[in-house]
Amino acid sequence: MFIQQLINGIMLGSTYSLIAIAFTLLMGILNMLNFAIGEVFMLGAIFGLTFIHLGLSFHLALPLAMICTGASCLVIERFSFRPLRNAPPLVPLLSTIGFSILFQNITVNLWGSERSQFPPWMEPINISVGPVLFSLTQGVILALSILLMIALDLFIQRTRIGRGMRAVAESLETASILGVDFNRIILMTFFVSGSLAGAAGILFGLSFSIVSPFMGMEPGIKGIAAMIVGGMGNVRGAIVGGMFIGIIEVLSVGYLGSAARDFAVYGLLFLALLLRPQGILGVIQPEKERI
Repeated sequence: MFIQQLINGIMLGSTYSLIAIAFTLLMGILNMLNFAIGEVFMLGAIFGLTFIHLGLSFHLALPLAMICTGASCLVIERFSFRPLRNAPPLVPLLSTIGFSILFQNITVNLWGSERSQFPPWMEPINISVGPVLFSLTQGVILALSILLMIALDLFIQRTRIGRGMRAVAESLETASILGVDFNRIILMTFFVSGSLAGAAGILFGLSFSIVSPFMGMEPGIKGIAAMIVGGMGNVRGAIVGGMFIGIIEVLSVGYLGSAARDFAVYGLLFLALLLRPQGILGVIQPEKERI
């Protein structure tokens, strides 16, 4: 029973990790919290379902949905962040809340407010390993989530743009002096952040068969909680925090009932803030290691 719940928690946590990374990229590099990420997550599921209804396979729907949600975050950057770059931090934060409401209302008007679900895209094959049972669909979703996390980590650590992101995270002024095109880095950061949130949305929709214009708020808040628990501004911390939140949520439902789910998750967040405010992999001075 415990091992089964642990596996289920890891699968759910992989989705939270992707959302937490989407928040973390902007927080670590630009010191900005984009509250619209939850609705970008929702748009990922909506776009993915739309492409599948148009007759595309999942293998095409996923990258296309990621491109669309990445472009949605570029819209946020253009109209919410860029004009307010020198404003107090609270101002762009409030503007992203406005974009969150805007995306939700556009979705309701274009796609309707009813819940939908993805059509079956794989044979419902269940795999049993001792007492642990999981479906092939769950395995593919977990594998894709892990692959996206590994790809992002390699992108940040090994590529020129990734090095530029780390340079901007350390100091925007110093990065500019060293020749880093920080405008390009900011655009890429928003795009990658939106793409990961969109991927989380379509994978969440496939896993739980829930697609709704109102599905983004709760996972978005859980993503913020995962970012804080793992360490704000730390990508690997966001991965650990997301897995931790997913496991705690599933275990609390399995052993204490669904009513205890949010109590356990946000109680963990409270303890993290109380006992280790910098997070599991965070540092006391975040400017030394922002991403």
